[in-house]
Amino acid sequence: MFKNLDPSALGGEGHQSEILELALTYGFRGVDLNIVEFAGRVRLHGMTYAKRSLASAKIRVGTFALPPDWDSDDEAFKRREEVLAEYARIAAELGCTRALCWISPAGDKRPYHENFEFHKRRFADLCRILEPARIRLGVGVRAVESLRKGRAFQFIHNLDALLLLLNMVGLPNLGILVDVWDLWLSGATIDSIRGLSPRQIVAVQLADLPADVPAAEITETQRLLPGATGRIDCVGVLTALGEMGYDGPVTIKADRSAYESTRRDRMARQAAEIFDKLWKAARLTPEGKPVPVAT
Repeated sequence: MFKNLDPSALGGEGHQSEILELALTYGFRGVDLNIVEFAGRVRLHGMTYAKRSLASAKIRVGTFALPPDWDSDDEAFKRREEVLAEYARIAAELGCTRALCWISPAGDKRPYHENFEFHKRRFADLCRILEPARIRLGVGVRAVESLRKGRAFQFIHNLDALLLLLNMVGLPNLGILVDVWDLWLSGATIDSIRGLSPRQIVAVQLADLPADVPAAEITETQRLLPGATGRIDCVGVLTALGEMGYDGPVTIKADRSAYESTRRDRMARQAAEIFDKLWKAARLTPEGKPVPVAT
């Protein structure tokens, strides 16, 4: 696995060259991509021009997020299929093989069973679009209770229900976004992570929970930096992932307010320092593999 930088976590996308410079300066081996913005540059200037900074930096593209309208109605989705296929082709040309999306935990349109069947069809459609580009789709949940209040119909917001849905779809390029903050908030543990196979995990995101706030009162602005309270054992998560042989991106996904500074360079440096501590405590090599035990 490798240390990955999400530019949006630094309070904005910023210019690509600036983000790449920060990633290289502070030892990140991958960066996430705003696929909509990048595809716009490709249309204007061509792929060679659009990717020259990435090519010269020799850094991986960790993941890209699907546009939020992926769960629109069937007619609107049909009109967007070719655009999604274009995004997949662009990502593949950059060497990126992992896309992400998040399930809404509640809504006003569909009862649970109807929504479950809708998501089965939609994930099958998305995997069909992504498969020619060899891209895997990682699905995440959102566990904050306030996102479900006042909505007509509850939906999936924990790991067990997510696994049931993905297993029902049953496609090899469909897997899980392991965002430990949301999973721990919904009741998951390190044993839950150990129960997954490396192939099921598309990407990993790390953050910590506040120590003394009841789960029902936690908001998404309380995504703390890993190790802030220890309520989530991020070292244990990394140790388990290393033992499993997970080889994908690991990204710190804390709220901007959790950082000591709002300057991008200082935020990137702080994230890198936290990564170094986590890697050392989990006894991982720079490549994210367990340090061999001396005999």
